[in-house]
Amino acid sequence: MNKQNLNKKVYHNINPIYNEESKILILGSFPSVKSREVKFYYAHPQNQFFKILSVIFNEEIKDKISFLYKHNIALWDVVKSCTIEGSNDSSIKNVKVNNIENIIKKSNIKTIFTTGKKAYDLYQKFLEKKIGIKAIYLPSTSPLYQVISFSEKVEKYKIILKYL
Repeated sequence: MNKQNLNKKVYHNINPIYNEESKILILGSFPSVKSREVKFYYAHPQNQFFKILSVIFNEEIKDKISFLYKHNIALWDVVKSCTIEGSNDSSIKNVKVNNIENIIKKSNIKTIFTTGKKAYDLYQKFLEKKIGIKAIYLPSTSPLYQVISFSEKVEKYKIILKYL
C-alpha cells in the first residue's frame, strides 16, 4: 500500500439501520472496504455476521434490512471517519465518532453490543460515558478473525436474544 493511502482520511458512507422499535444496537468499528464499496454492513461474502444471525434466529435471511427491523436490531459503527489501511481495524487512527445519541433518542434501544475488540475499545473510550450504556462485547465476524470457531461465535451471539 502506498504512503499516500495511509494518511488519507476515510469517511463512513453507510446510514445507520434502525427504527423506533429497535431494542438493541450492534456497533462495528468501521465498514470494510467491501462494505464501503457497496454501502452496506458486513458485505464481504465471507463475513459471518448475517450467517450467525440466521443460525441464532433459525431463519433464512432474504432481505437483511427487513430481517433487522423484524427483530428490532439496529446496526451502525462507532467510527465516523478515520485513517485506516484497507479494512484492518488495528490500523485505525485519527478517529471521529458517529453521533450514536441520536439513534438512542429516536428508538427503544436499551442495550448496545459491539462486534470485535476495536469497536468495543473505541466505544468505551469515546462514547460510553456520553451514552450511559455499557457495551457488551461480541467477537468479530470478520473472515480474518479465526481465534474462535463459527459455532463458538454463534454461542456467544445468542446473548442478544435475551435483550429482544
